[in-house]
Amino acid sequence: MQLLYADEQGRMYDHGLGAVGRTGDRLVEIVAEDMLELPPGASLTLLPGSAPVGMDKHGDFKLLRQVPGDGGSAMAVGALLPQGYTRTLLPGYRLQANQMLPLLGYAAVAWREGRVYVAAVRTDDPDHWAPVHYNSIDLPRLVQDRLSRAPQNRVLTQLAHCALEYSCYTAQNIFYSRWEGGLPMSPVCNARCLGCISLQPAQCCPSPQTRLTFRPTCTEALEVALHHLRYASEGIISFGQGCEGEPALAADEIAEVISAIRQKTSRGTINMNSNAGYTRGVNKICSSGLDSLRVSLISAREQVYQAYYRSRDYCLADVSESIRIARSLGVYVSLNLLVLPGLNDRDAEIEALVNFIDDNSVNKVQLRNLNIDPDYFFSQVTADGEICGVEQLIETLRNISGLELGNFSRPVSE
Repeated sequence: MQLLYADEQGRMYDHGLGAVGRTGDRLVEIVAEDMLELPPGASLTLLPGSAPVGMDKHGDFKLLRQVPGDGGSAMAVGALLPQGYTRTLLPGYRLQANQMLPLLGYAAVAWREGRVYVAAVRTDDPDHWAPVHYNSIDLPRLVQDRLSRAPQNRVLTQLAHCALEYSCYTAQNIFYSRWEGGLPMSPVCNARCLGCISLQPAQCCPSPQTRLTFRPTCTEALEVALHHLRYASEGIISFGQGCEGEPALAADEIAEVISAIRQKTSRGTINMNSNAGYTRGVNKICSSGLDSLRVSLISAREQVYQAYYRSRDYCLADVSESIRIARSLGVYVSLNLLVLPGLNDRDAEIEALVNFIDDNSVNKVQLRNLNIDPDYFFSQVTADGEICGVEQLIETLRNISGLELGNFSRPVSE
């Protein structure tokens, strides 16, 4: 496995140095068993302001600052994985500039016998989320057709912007009338996540998308939801998208929408993606007929949890209470586990997570590659315990009786 790197123009090169990955703040040699060939839908990306690290034949780490024979700066390269794959190592690099990396989920890469490999494992069937199904040539027409039939619906207008400008798959599914479709409802949040993709402080890296700026009416949301659940194959409507805050803070509106939906159709699955910190709101929404709840979680240890979510309004115990309430009402509960090599795969983290799953009767764990600058993350969050590896985390979860493991939400009702 050889080092793969790039020049400042983005041209890729392989190098005689061995490939190096990273877990937490530890550099490690990449071996063939760590890697799989770059899957369809994955893309290579530069790590701005970084220099790649390789390993020489003596086993020493070497920082490559310049492109040999060129004199220009050498830059580290990582891969962005499609849904259905979980990364196991971060790229091996050292920042050379005082800047934060964009909010992306970088995975380690290597070059071998003319092919690119990535440190990842397949953890779900990626078909529904494969890029080939999205951004089709007819998408703008489909968007315009729906907007022309409901020109005053602000939710559809928001989803159109997300579909065309941000290539959001759940927004696009609304216009394709299939699978999981997003239904944003809340412009506010009760957490201040380090990796929030819709709102970041000015001194941080820019958010890749902007947050919803209005509160949709029941009529606007109902129009979108009913169309999707009536006509979409394997239809799911999901509150709590990347372009909004915490949906449970709009509990009154969402409960009204769900009740109205179920008065008119029993088809499809109604899902909510939530931090589950506002227990009263979660209770009200679940009681109104919610089918499934996906709860964001980075750690089942309070100190680590709070260091990432940074909420002044709730704690991990509130999240547990929300999950228990949801399960008591028959709601299917998944954890949206934010995975970062060197954090979740430590022995203390794995033990706490297993206990959390058991104590709260969680149905499923969905693995999600965390989009964040690793140096920034570990400067804000203290990780302790022995690193066991992401593969060991996955194996442990697979061995929990009755627990499903994957990457996606799926229908839980007809």
